[in-house]
Amino acid sequence: MGYASVASYIAGIIIVILLSLMLNLQPSQIISVACFLGVILGAIFFWRLRVAFAFSGVALMLFTGVLTVPLVIKYAHFDVILFLLGMMTIIGVLEETGFFEYLLNLLFKVFSRSGSLLFSGLLILSAMFAALVDEVTSILFITALTLRITRKYDLDVLPMVIATVMATNVGSSFTVIGNPIGVLIAFEGNLTFLDFIHWATPVGIAVLLLTIFLALIYWKSYVGTLNYRMKTLGVEMESSTNSGEKVTHKSMLIPWIVFLSTIGGLAIHHPLEEFMHLPKNSLLLAVPVVMAGISLFLSKEKAREIIERRVEWWSLVFFIFFFTSVGTLAYTGVSKLMAEGTVSIAGGNPMLMTTIITWTAGILSAFMDNILAVATLISIVHGLEAYGYHIFPAWWGLLFGACYLGNLTMIGSTANIVAIGIIEKERNRYINFIDWIKPGLAIAVPQLILATLLLMFQHYPIL
Repeated sequence: MGYASVASYIAGIIIVILLSLMLNLQPSQIISVACFLGVILGAIFFWRLRVAFAFSGVALMLFTGVLTVPLVIKYAHFDVILFLLGMMTIIGVLEETGFFEYLLNLLFKVFSRSGSLLFSGLLILSAMFAALVDEVTSILFITALTLRITRKYDLDVLPMVIATVMATNVGSSFTVIGNPIGVLIAFEGNLTFLDFIHWATPVGIAVLLLTIFLALIYWKSYVGTLNYRMKTLGVEMESSTNSGEKVTHKSMLIPWIVFLSTIGGLAIHHPLEEFMHLPKNSLLLAVPVVMAGISLFLSKEKAREIIERRVEWWSLVFFIFFFTSVGTLAYTGVSKLMAEGTVSIAGGNPMLMTTIITWTAGILSAFMDNILAVATLISIVHGLEAYGYHIFPAWWGLLFGACYLGNLTMIGSTANIVAIGIIEKERNRYINFIDWIKPGLAIAVPQLILATLLLMFQHYPIL
């Protein structure tokens, strides 16, 4: 730990406590705010130790009586955790079979005719895969593909990686499974897979088209160089499993069944729930858990290895304790105070409140990871609901703000961080803040402006 980071962390906690005292918060509220900000600042300044800070924050609230064991269970969002666990298991099994490389290569053949088509195609593939599996899986395979393309044509990997990450984050807003943010919003807002298709996907497609247009302009010379070099060289790639075996169409039959069954089950979960008289979103959780079980049966002796190696336990544990610390803000009444402040600033105007929520989610996401930002703001949205406001548009504002303005900086989303790690490891190519924020300003800000306008037209047709 650097001295500057430690000093900044301590100073941040002291400032938060002093501000809480000035605002005449109750002792329990001061403790919950201090512990919550302690976890947030710990994640910002000491990212690799974020789980330790999350543990410490929750433990301190238990010691002081602000939290109880039943409250920990209530606020940990185990529905979200189990959903993510199921999806990670399914994706892990499919990765072992080489399914995603196989699918990428099939789609890639369509886009390998020119530089601009290839560049645009990579962005489309990034968005599609993020929507169908999740942003991290998408960026893992797209970045691997990007490394192979840039190596073949002797190009700088950074522009192509930044562009595909931005498209990945856009695509992750299309469906409930594209991003942990979507999962969290779905369970908190009682939204279905089809709700996302109806309200989020059209906006996301429009934003993706804008992204492709702006990216082609911003990296015009880069795409021109790619186009020139593709005139003399072809693109040929083979798919293989993790064991090095060549992938064939026949070997992909079972992975196809698992993949399509999972996506199909999630797509029709709400009509099935109504038909079977089940509580809303019961099957949204049951489908990935059941398919994960089937996938593990098919994996046979590799089942334990997949659970141990393919599931992001570090992230899941962090989510459990971070969600708990966020929940204490609602329990102690801090979220209600923040909701009052939002209502006061907006003057009771629902469109302005939705806009404030959207852009606050975006700005916070750019500098503290979009999952943390959304989990924090959800408690404020529930506070607005308690005041009788129609909060349905706010859920989509959270989604768009976090996904799109998360493109502004290199730490705005998990996909950004994963992609940076890959190119640092594989190419020894290090990125600074300016390298990312320049295209981020040119693309991410217009993305959220367009999404905000479309959000207003969707939910406030008086415009």
